[in-house]
Amino acid sequence: MFGRRFTLFHLLGFEVRLDLSWLILAALVSWSLADSVFPQYFPGERSAVYWAMGIAGAVGLFASVVVHEFTHSVVARRRGLPMKGITLFIFGGVAEMGDEPPNPRTEFLMAIAGPLASVGLAGVFFGVTALLEVVGAPAPVMGVFAYLWPINLVLAAFNLVPAFPLDGGRVLRAILWAATGNLRRATWFASITGSVFAFALMGLGVMSLFRGDFFTGIWWLLIGSFVHNAARSAYRSVVTRQVLRGEPVRRFMREDPITVPYYISIEKLVEEIVYRHHHRMYPVMQEDTLVGCITTLDIKGLPRAQWSQHTVKELSRPCTAENTISPDADATAALSRMTSSGNSRLMVVDEDRLVGIITLRDLLQFLTLKVDLEGKTLERR
Repeated sequence: MFGRRFTLFHLLGFEVRLDLSWLILAALVSWSLADSVFPQYFPGERSAVYWAMGIAGAVGLFASVVVHEFTHSVVARRRGLPMKGITLFIFGGVAEMGDEPPNPRTEFLMAIAGPLASVGLAGVFFGVTALLEVVGAPAPVMGVFAYLWPINLVLAAFNLVPAFPLDGGRVLRAILWAATGNLRRATWFASITGSVFAFALMGLGVMSLFRGDFFTGIWWLLIGSFVHNAARSAYRSVVTRQVLRGEPVRRFMREDPITVPYYISIEKLVEEIVYRHHHRMYPVMQEDTLVGCITTLDIKGLPRAQWSQHTVKELSRPCTAENTISPDADATAALSRMTSSGNSRLMVVDEDRLVGIITLRDLLQFLTLKVDLEGKTLERR
């Protein structure tokens, strides 16, 4: 979903990140407000004033998005659901979950929290607007707040559309999940509503293109495509986790992983091991003891001319919960760890002893085979 991201700040333990695509949306919103919206409702100001209002309005909008997503994250964390952080990107913002909600109640409370926060913000901005009008504040200042309260209502209303993965779709899934006791079936139905809504948006986009409104048409097509892909991905994720649930990591791990001695040079590691076996991560051993791991990303940061001057030990990373897992852990735990950390390979460790490697590729191959062989049985379940 995301490209290159930068961390903006941390808020109560949550990392707020910015995807570079967000800059496109920020520029479009600022331009739209400065060139069209504010001049229409607050005529007579200089161009520089409108641009200042446009930028302030865009900042306020995205601050509202952060509050919306932050509320999701706080509720989810209080209900025991791991959260990876909040990311602003071209379609707004998203609170990234490390796993599916454990029960319908958690899903419902987490989903409804964001729209309620947006409604609350609309009330706050409306109150500020009324106060500014009473005290006779300058029109540009009042104009920004007059824009922010209705746009928060629009944000809440749009997210409450019962189309997965929007908040309203998650509320729908929670209700269906509670009624049927079947997460997969509830997700399937909710994802269908998401796809229908996505096609409706794309239909609006096509109509806008025929009317000559190129910008609006492309924008609706992009949003519709995003919602459709997100709905399909959510259903695949649920199926994947249900297939893997109950399967131990040791069933998928490779018991003879390629390891590297801690003392060899980076040049020898690359020439004799990396270019031969083509993996991106290798366990680092000191005799029979696992002391860490090294990745091609670690090597990439070192200039080629210095490879012969540095050893594996100098660049290796310590063993942590992000790159290791127990052989008796559930395969879904391995998948969640890979998703949250971005590591496609985990070292399987039993009491500080390396016993194997588990890869995302092995998990997906098992998933593909099981769906091919037991597809109808899994559907009935």
